[in-house]
Amino acid sequence: MKDSRRNFIKKGASLAALSSIPISKALPKMAAISSDINARLCLAYFRGLSEDYKVELAKQMGIKGVVAPSSTWVANMKGSDSWSLSVMKAVKAAYADAGLEWKVLEGTPGMDKIKLGLDGRDEEIEHFIQLIKNMPEVGLDVVCYNWMPIFNWYRTNRKKESRGGALVTSFKYNDIQDEPFEEYQNFTPEDSWKNLEYFLKAVVPEAEKYGVKLALHPDDPPVPKLRGLPRIMISVDAFKKMIELVPSPNNGITFCQGTFATMGEDIPSAIEYFGSKEKIHFVHFRDIKGTKWDFEEAFHDDGITDMHLAMQKYYEVGFSGPIRPDHVPTMARDSNEFPGYSPLGTLFAIGYIKGLMESIEKGT
Repeated sequence: MKDSRRNFIKKGASLAALSSIPISKALPKMAAISSDINARLCLAYFRGLSEDYKVELAKQMGIKGVVAPSSTWVANMKGSDSWSLSVMKAVKAAYADAGLEWKVLEGTPGMDKIKLGLDGRDEEIEHFIQLIKNMPEVGLDVVCYNWMPIFNWYRTNRKKESRGGALVTSFKYNDIQDEPFEEYQNFTPEDSWKNLEYFLKAVVPEAEKYGVKLALHPDDPPVPKLRGLPRIMISVDAFKKMIELVPSPNNGITFCQGTFATMGEDIPSAIEYFGSKEKIHFVHFRDIKGTKWDFEEAFHDDGITDMHLAMQKYYEVGFSGPIRPDHVPTMARDSNEFPGYSPLGTLFAIGYIKGLMESIEKGT
């Protein structure tokens, strides 16, 4: 009883002290964000408009933002260059005709020659620069790209059972360590860093000129080598180094929470660091269970990250850019044809994210 009374008195004293502090000092600085949460939220359309059900659900949820590459097949212009203005205008029009708005360009023309420093890399850089030049013409200012040579995001299982039998993607390093990729075995992390600097020196000035934000995605999974090929964007320190290679307000990152969590990084601290420097241009809001060597995707309420605290940090640092769910579970009676992007899993994720955002906006 005495302990309870003592704690009560302590709490009362703390509250009294807090009440004497001006609100502007007691609370963290929050982002001046539109009350229309839907304006910030987007969904990925890596298969274009072929998923009618997903498009219907998106509009019913009020989520009209599109994250997608410039695809010639979406534009119905096969054989054309995906980085051309005509294709990009046609892609924008295709989404607009469906009642959607293309907001983030995620998925770029081929970049393996750039990443590996091969003959033809300057031509690939020119394609990337042309993409940047055309982005303002179609209302885009964020491009998400990655530095993973040959292999993009990689999983060893795309139908692992999770909570209640939902299917998720997962990765076990031991399952592929004896499957080396035969080519480029002499390629080193130092080579990769040198090629990244070469690329950034070429494209950052163009991004500044056209008002485009470069948002580098971390390597997923963030292991030092994948089937013999080195990967360098695998830690917070690596991203600190990257943004200093060519310092610019336009040289930033895609903060993929799940990948940073897989690295073992402290998510709130990382958001605070990069967000305070205005380097977070785009967010993939997701979570995982496990480590970089052995992990699986998770429902947003069932992973290792304090998701409410993470969302609060985005607000505290003033992040007001685009955000989307990523790698959601495939739920009951849903198709696992495209693992990580099922309509019902996306529905759950959006509801969860909206709830977090509203609780923080109205609670503060």
